[in-house]
Amino acid sequence: MAQSFSAAAKAEVCRELPHTQCCALAQCFGILLFCNSFQADSVKIITESREFAYILPKLFKKAFDLSFDAYPSLAAPGKLVFQITDRDKIAAIMDAFGFDPGDTLSLHVNFPVVEEDCCKASFLRGAFLAGGSVTDPGKGYHMELSTTHFAVARETDALLRDCLGFPPKTAGRSGGQVLYLKQSELISDFLTYLGAPVAAMGIMEARLEKELNNKVNRRCNCDDANTSKVVEAAQEQLAAIRRLREAGLLESLPEKIRQAALAREENPSGSLSELAAMMDPPITKPAMNNRMKKILLLAKEAAQ
Repeated sequence: MAQSFSAAAKAEVCRELPHTQCCALAQCFGILLFCNSFQADSVKIITESREFAYILPKLFKKAFDLSFDAYPSLAAPGKLVFQITDRDKIAAIMDAFGFDPGDTLSLHVNFPVVEEDCCKASFLRGAFLAGGSVTDPGKGYHMELSTTHFAVARETDALLRDCLGFPPKTAGRSGGQVLYLKQSELISDFLTYLGAPVAAMGIMEARLEKELNNKVNRRCNCDDANTSKVVEAAQEQLAAIRRLREAGLLESLPEKIRQAALAREENPSGSLSELAAMMDPPITKPAMNNRMKKILLLAKEAAQ
């Protein structure tokens, strides 16, 4: 089965592993605050990304020097579940972030953990890998980060403003909080910041393709409208010439007007520019338009 755009973006983010222990700690912090469950008695991280599942144990080893108590098989289909249930391990994780294991309801972004710029980026990578998604740009523009912690959403909002210079929108969903972006440029900037330039370029290419298609459609619609106007005008002119001929007035028209009428009869679908070039001597399009207006006026007078 083809990989989704969101999965491809996460796979790209996974190629950039933290070089320092502090960045590994910050990335794990983002993962834990945006994962499925981070509580005093258990940590549960569920993902469908094989690339994320591959690097996750390495991140926790580098950040905390500990391993998961339950590992999935990367060859297994569907969702992959990682768990930590050992209370000593969870206490060590909580302590690393300055939390009390007995008070996980007040989890928040501990800013000293993400003080450095490199750690801020690592934190947001972790948040995206654990609780993020991005829509295929061919279908629409939407990127989001989802967490069950209200304070985490509020403080991540401030972090995004600080790192990228723009605020996400926020919304509640099923008891949790969602930070999201809807503008293609902002989503592209965010993915670039995370270390996924290929996915970011995919967003911009999709946007340019849509803009080009819209421009072509507008041009075609405009051309169709203009063609309809030309056809309607030509039919009106032909009807006027027919009335003049039936009234026996066509042959008595001034030579220039009669020449224009005959050219229109012989070229019912011709444009004014084409008819103007047939005159002897050739005339301009406005001059040809004036002759056609004269024919319409004379036909109207003949009908009265």
